[in-house]
Amino acid sequence: MPAMNEFNPLRDAIPLREVKRVLVIKLRHHGDVLLSSPVFSALKLAAPQVEIDALVYADTAEMLSLHPAISRVFEVDRKAKQKGAMHQLKSELDLLAGLRARSYDLILHLTEHWRGAWLSRILRPRWAVGCTRSDAGALWRRSFSHLYKVSGGLPRHTVERNLDALRRIGVWPAPAQRRLVLVPGEAAESSVRQHLAEVGVQGRFIHIHPASRWFFKCWPVSRMAELISRLEQAGHCVLLTAAPSQDELAMLAAIQSQLGHPVATLGGKLSLKELAALTRMADAFIGVDSAPMHIAAAMGTPTVALFGPSGEKQWGPWSAQARVVSSMHHPCRPCGNDGCGGGKVSDCLESLPVEQVMAALDEVLDK
Repeated sequence: MPAMNEFNPLRDAIPLREVKRVLVIKLRHHGDVLLSSPVFSALKLAAPQVEIDALVYADTAEMLSLHPAISRVFEVDRKAKQKGAMHQLKSELDLLAGLRARSYDLILHLTEHWRGAWLSRILRPRWAVGCTRSDAGALWRRSFSHLYKVSGGLPRHTVERNLDALRRIGVWPAPAQRRLVLVPGEAAESSVRQHLAEVGVQGRFIHIHPASRWFFKCWPVSRMAELISRLEQAGHCVLLTAAPSQDELAMLAAIQSQLGHPVATLGGKLSLKELAALTRMADAFIGVDSAPMHIAAAMGTPTVALFGPSGEKQWGPWSAQARVVSSMHHPCRPCGNDGCGGGKVSDCLESLPVEQVMAALDEVLDK
């Protein structure tokens, strides 16, 4: 923020000294939620007296729990409807009652989800901040006292887009305030040490998470197996992880099959907090555009991220300790498509050579 004696060019800046409670809404996937973590830190630093709550989907809450700037994390249970209409209605009413009881002065809505607009109307804070939407009419605009602009054709990292909500109300975070925050916690760290002992990993290791929930973002199994062989030949211990899904675990099994020998794995065995604790213990992380990649960046672990159809300028690892590996021979990327022609396989990833990944790893380890 500008110093007290500096001119403030924003005529409708919010007087933070009058704010007691804030609700920040981020209803997106795991990585998106983690990329909103600097908003809480920067706002708390600008207004130490405020209590800041978060509203996220229940399955993403671990990305923000234990954050030192957050007072409470409220959760939207997306599985409530599976238990019937009455259960879903009760879940929604309980959530609304909990939010109303907090009496928010300010709401920061960080996505285009309509729930944020409706909550701004129902909770009636003194101020509400949302993003501009070209496809939304007066109902959306009138739900907010302030609208922050979303950049058009030029790519802008998601962290900066989240922080634009603060800039719109007169809070300008310094570079040091824009770091990701993820706190694993002592229980997760203790559990990971036990897991490592069980799989025989002692001392230094390279953490590889080869899969993503979207497989068109993944490197071929054959290339990943070749990379692991090269790392082992260079004297590195490799540890594999995956989410507890059949597809990701099947990918780990395919990699192990191509290698012809077992590699230490904790696939499907770790919570998000434990994954963070594990990554922080690693010498380096190698993965694709996924939540584990963002977790590695938050942990400050040297990171090599493989990018194909998704754009690293918007979604790259938010860390100076990271390198992005992408094709220089595909002018069509980043296309944002689910594989070439929608075929679930991305040629810009398929063609990435192992040597390029090894070189990036050497660079981050040297740094």
